[in-house]
Amino acid sequence: MPGFKKYRVGSKFKLSAIDSADTAFLEGHEDAQRERLDTLAAELDDLQNLLHAEGRRKLLLVLQGMDTSGKDGTIRWVFSRTSPLGVRVTAFKVPSEDERARDFLWRCHAVVPRSGEIMVWNRSHYEDVLVPVVEGWIDPAETRRRYAQIDDFERLLTETGTVIVKCMLHIGEDVQRERLQARIDEPDKRWKFRLDDLDVRKKWSDYQRAYEKALAATSSAHAPWHVVPADSKRHRNLMIAQLLVNTLREMKLKPPPGDPALEGLVVK
Repeated sequence: MPGFKKYRVGSKFKLSAIDSADTAFLEGHEDAQRERLDTLAAELDDLQNLLHAEGRRKLLLVLQGMDTSGKDGTIRWVFSRTSPLGVRVTAFKVPSEDERARDFLWRCHAVVPRSGEIMVWNRSHYEDVLVPVVEGWIDPAETRRRYAQIDDFERLLTETGTVIVKCMLHIGEDVQRERLQARIDEPDKRWKFRLDDLDVRKKWSDYQRAYEKALAATSSAHAPWHVVPADSKRHRNLMIAQLLVNTLREMKLKPPPGDPALEGLVVK
């Protein structure tokens, strides 16, 4: 099993150094890969039950990536066996007028995970150090302030019992072109496509630079970033499922002790 160190963002991080077509976590033939994903999904369900039973800590999974990188697909497959009672998903869209009237972290703090819960953010507070940077809506000084505010926000969460897993789904420019074209060509997928997607695609290099800077500035000991090669959908799913399972195992979750009065009790 490959390790995650290679994909963890450090101080000398270069996004271009990680191949979006990497398939290091795709071991064995296709049937074995599908079986492994199903096994990981089942273990994730067991671990989530323990997280809920313990009732003290929480897990936040942050998914970021360019359009078509597979955020929805990741959620669908990785949590395919997990009880919907223990997992919540929030998708961050373009900020509403009400949200724009407040600080950029306000809408995020409103949906942090509750005790015993796994929370998944499909996009996140990182949109506010990507889109405004590329579009020139904020200057470098404001960008640095937001990086610092994000770090403080994530430290607050971790110091109050939240374990944060941050994954950037890394796809290649040609792969995105193919997936966008598929959305146009297949009628049942056309609803996913917006003409604005092409405007964003024209700024591909700008977004790659913005991601590189944001990830390097906000990958910390308490909330590290991992770059997930995502040209292969199955590789993406397996890598994130394994990362989540490893993280929950390391939490050494235990259910609370039962009521001593139940010892030897026979239900009649």
